[in-house]
Amino acid sequence: MAGAIASRMSFSSLKRKQPKTFTVRIATMDAEMEFSCEVKWKGKDLFDLVCRTLGLRETWFFGLQYIIKDTVAWLKMDKKVLDHDVPTEEPVTFHFLAKFYPENAEEELVQEITQHLFFLQVKKQILDEKIYCPPEASVLLASYAVQAKYGDYDPNVHKRGFLAQEELLPKRVINLYQMTPEMWEERITAWYAEHRGRARDEAEMEYLKIAQDLEMYGVNYFAIRNKKGTELLLGVDALGLHIYDPDNRLTPKISFPWNEIRNISYSDKEFTIKPLDKKIDVFKFNSSKLRVNKLMERQRLAREKQMREEAERKRDELERRLMQLKEEATMANEALMRSEETADLLAEKAQITEEEAKLLAQKAAEAEQEMQRIKATAIRTEEEKRLMEQKVLEAEMLALKMAEESERRAKEADQLKQDLQEARESERRAKQKLLEITSKSSYTRSPKGTIEWKSKLEMEQGVLQADPVLGVLTISCVKRSPAEEQPHNLFSRKSEQSMNSSTTALPTDLPSFNLISESLSFDFKDTDMKRLSMEIEKEKVEYMEKSKHLQEQLNELKTEIEALKLKERETALDILHNENASRGNSKHNTIKKLTLQSTKSRVAFFEEL
Repeated sequence: MAGAIASRMSFSSLKRKQPKTFTVRIATMDAEMEFSCEVKWKGKDLFDLVCRTLGLRETWFFGLQYIIKDTVAWLKMDKKVLDHDVPTEEPVTFHFLAKFYPENAEEELVQEITQHLFFLQVKKQILDEKIYCPPEASVLLASYAVQAKYGDYDPNVHKRGFLAQEELLPKRVINLYQMTPEMWEERITAWYAEHRGRARDEAEMEYLKIAQDLEMYGVNYFAIRNKKGTELLLGVDALGLHIYDPDNRLTPKISFPWNEIRNISYSDKEFTIKPLDKKIDVFKFNSSKLRVNKLMERQRLAREKQMREEAERKRDELERRLMQLKEEATMANEALMRSEETADLLAEKAQITEEEAKLLAQKAAEAEQEMQRIKATAIRTEEEKRLMEQKVLEAEMLALKMAEESERRAKEADQLKQDLQEARESERRAKQKLLEITSKSSYTRSPKGTIEWKSKLEMEQGVLQADPVLGVLTISCVKRSPAEEQPHNLFSRKSEQSMNSSTTALPTDLPSFNLISESLSFDFKDTDMKRLSMEIEKEKVEYMEKSKHLQEQLNELKTEIEALKLKERETALDILHNENASRGNSKHNTIKKLTLQSTKSRVAFFEEL
């Protein structure tokens, strides 16, 4: 019995410890998910769970929307989920939707999942006619939607009728013209074929770039009254606050950019706008429905502004970090060229600069090769110089030996000359003595004696004239020129001149490797900046040509289908858009014109409407 009681108590305590949960269904633009949530969870807990599941990091654009009594409301992040006025039936359904729209999708949307969710939501709003889109632009947008879904056009696969089940154009556009579905498909396919080579994310981004220029893109409208009780519409978007006539949601009557607004406060039915200029009085407006006021939340517009500022702050932070990464990459590449090292410089978010980093690494490698080549050339030059100096030294040694040999030969020649003179003197004396003897002897002119004397004379002449060795030595000794008197010194001077000429021939102003590196670095930077400038200019020209071509195609299509238009089916928005187009007014230049006047005059104009 006691055991049973203890068992029941244990089960009861365990049951109490288990957190109570409820089921939530989250509907995104292309999928549905269900989660089991604890009753104590706040809106942020559920929102963070959904973002983690989707792998979404750019969370500030999105929110969880629910419907209560045909009125749209957003889940508050700091309030418990079940404390909202949500249906009690499970699963509790929320829609994960973009709450704030980027002014420039290409610059502000980074993640592919963010871009895809925006594309699906904007596409649905255009098809549901919550965003007005002119007919010719609808056809162009449809062609990009087809490219995103089917990939490149293939006439063998995408045959006539392949778009029959696709919802691609607003019903308003289809009903406005006497055109069959086949005729619409033909025109969509003609543009679709021109998008060959674009990946899904590229086609979706082109779609958003066109859609973001539509007048109603990203604008949330609220019914309001000014002090005089005039029925107006308040439009809130990424650019600021805009006041519209209820019958014209395309062209605002007054605009207040966010940078002119200091604060927005809410009290019961009344909203108060405080301009940035404190000298200008606040202006107020009321909402026509109390429930709408409550569901817009307290400080609904303030939250809109706050989230926009947060998104811009995070974007600026990302841009700052990107610039920092670029600076670090530049410093790393300069260090790379100086230290002859290679490294990977940028990844992930710096994908934009990845190709530039590869080019820098390639330039560094080329610079390194050039330095090695110059270094090798310098080494070879040094080796040649060393060999030349060795040859000069050997030549000087040879010249010294030759000078010593020449001096020794000169001494031998002097000695021979002295011996010759002595021999001649002896012969002269012998001859004199012989003449004396023959003059006294009876055999003074005997043939034999004559022959003997003559033979000696000829022999003497032969020694003096015919002996080649003695002749050379005599010439060397007797006929030596003054310039040849000091053969050693002369050769030394010639050797010095030879050495000087050799030294002059060598490059005496070889640059240091540091200077070479710096020179290469500067040349590289100049070349790289010129290349980037050329690429930017090329992209700009291509964009202008593409825009011109696109506008020509839109005008051509508009002219082509104009004859098939049923004028009586034109809506008020069609007429207003055509009037704006004929005046050359667009979304951005209209807002720019409206903000040229002072804030004070615009506030006064709003209160007098």
